[in-house]
Amino acid sequence: MYSLGRKSMLFDGFPDPTDTWDICETIGKGTYGKVFKVTNKKNGSKAAVKILDPFHEDIDEEIEAEYNILKALSDHPNVVKFYGMYFKKDAKTGDQLWLVLELCNGGSVTELAKGLLKRGERMSEPIIAYILHEAMMGLLHLHHHKTIHRDVKGNNILLTTVGGVKLVDFGVSAQLTNTRLHRNTSVGTPFWMAPEVIACEQQVDTTYDARCDVWSLGITAIELGDGDPPLADLHPMRALFKIPRNPPPTLRQPELWSSEFNDFINKCLIKDFEKRPTVSDLLEHPFIKQLKDNENALQKQLMELIDIHQQMGIMAKKRHERINTKKGHVKESMAPNQNDVDDLAALEALDENTVTDQLQTRYNRDQIYTYVGDILVGVNPFRQMDLYSSQYLQMYIGAKRTDNPPHIFAVADLAYQSMVTYNSDQCIVISGESGAGKTEGAHLLVQQLTVLGKQQNTPRENPASE
Repeated sequence: MYSLGRKSMLFDGFPDPTDTWDICETIGKGTYGKVFKVTNKKNGSKAAVKILDPFHEDIDEEIEAEYNILKALSDHPNVVKFYGMYFKKDAKTGDQLWLVLELCNGGSVTELAKGLLKRGERMSEPIIAYILHEAMMGLLHLHHHKTIHRDVKGNNILLTTVGGVKLVDFGVSAQLTNTRLHRNTSVGTPFWMAPEVIACEQQVDTTYDARCDVWSLGITAIELGDGDPPLADLHPMRALFKIPRNPPPTLRQPELWSSEFNDFINKCLIKDFEKRPTVSDLLEHPFIKQLKDNENALQKQLMELIDIHQQMGIMAKKRHERINTKKGHVKESMAPNQNDVDDLAALEALDENTVTDQLQTRYNRDQIYTYVGDILVGVNPFRQMDLYSSQYLQMYIGAKRTDNPPHIFAVADLAYQSMVTYNSDQCIVISGESGAGKTEGAHLLVQQLTVLGKQQNTPRENPASE
């Protein structure tokens, strides 16, 4: 095994890349820098290089994780090959780290699926099964070596022009040791993150294991069918609130797909990870077993699809950025958005400092209520405020959440309207420390619910969609 211990690498001990590689063209943009196609000066071979530019000390943990995993585990046909790490010192533009990798010039499976949908077509189930099978073989290799990927998504499954399928991007991957078979750090790309991974940010005693990759694989399966992951129309931070609370997602139109494909997705997306199958289990699923003795033909079909897609021109791709919510570790791409908002889930970052600053700013303007996704935060003003008159009682009856400022009456109204519309019990949890205003909040909820009960309201058409 290898160590992922922080600060154990000396980056300036790696060779200068300009002695071996020439940059040919830009391929794309990675998490921390651009990706280029390069040519080997000695033998003319092509490769891809991820250049981390400029180089910052605060990202060396992810660099080290990716380097160690690639060095140890890239000897598998479904994991991108690793050709070495280089270090370029440049006092003018800043030091650069070069990760030189196998060139997967077939693009990502996300680009392929979107390209087909743009032309009014969709990826066939056997091709989807083939891609998922190859991705699972790569994951099986990682899991066998007690390593979890933690960012399985379509943009991290790349294709070669000969129909190869490769797992890439191991910056947030993690090793499980014999004494630590679970992890408790919330990292990944929001739309693909498993509920148990998200829960680690709120519940310190929550852990997860390699089956979090199975959930992400199920979301990727939906992505290959629909072109986007579930909740892709939401802000990423709001998706993090929805995933643990919503039922397991499905294909947009399940009836258009086979029962085997739907069942494969359902198995991947079991919310209790201890009941979720492993990658080994899923390789025996009927949807995957249909490939038996047909792999070569499907590989050729995939090559043809890649060729057609490239002739049509690579479409612009939408990047879903990865996050790491470990305390004290917020990437520059997730830097706080200082714009004032009613719902903090709309902010680019939702770390402790951002939340505190926003609540303080709103409190100074007598805005004591603030949404955080489905949660209403109330800050006790310790004085009387004109927020609970009959005018306010009426203002929040049957109104959309976006029509009025955040208010406890809106919470009461949503619960009441949901109860009437769906004919099901509703629960409002009030939590806070001593003196936070829990008792007063309960009184206000009952006050509004009493008014609503006398109104004989006609429920909104879809109150839960707000």
